Amino acid sequence: MSSHHVVREKQEPALLVLGLGNFPDELLGQLLEWSPTVIATPQTAEELVVKGIKVDWIITDGTDDILQSDIKLMSCGDDNLTDAALKYLTSYEYSAVNVITDELELKNYEHFADKINLVIFNNHKKIFAVTPGFSKWKPAGELIELLGPAGKLEFTGLEKIDGVHYKTTKDGFFNLRFKEPFLFIAEDL
Repeated sequence: MSSHHVVREKQEPALLVLGLGNFPDELLGQLLEWSPTVIATPQTAEELVVKGIKVDWIITDGTDDILQSDIKLMSCGDDNLTDAALKYLTSYEYSAVNVITDELELKNYEHFADKINLVIFNNHKKIFAVTPGFSKWKPAGELIELLGPAGKLEFTGLEKIDGVHYKTTKDGFFNLRFKEPFLFIAEDL
């Protein structure tokens, strides 16, 4: 007897592709596994279509040609591409989004960190926002990078390497406590 998984719309993270750079095809395939809503820029949409990947939305300033008739256009209006896409996703109550980008401007994501579960893939790193009291299991020797100020930072299971880099001390959970409502951290892919 086979098992069937029912995937409801918006249950899986949407995929926002702002730049593919050196992004590994294998990881792209994993992010596309459950057929998420795919939002791309005109340039990344072309790259995805060439790879045989269906694009649902193109974020545009209105001057681009449509690649396929079934792709919808999303005007960015006065917003940048990132803001326009994240406003769309939060207004339609998506709970999560995976973002692939070549250029990381964390300030573009800060306003959305408490509205949608963000995972940003940039420069061979996985970046996400955590709240005070965050804990995660990792094997010994894994690197964690804090991407922003963390007032009154307390941690367990980590060893400080330098101002922003930490290493897990043993297999097990590491914990972060800090003053801010959230903090972006990065892990190597």
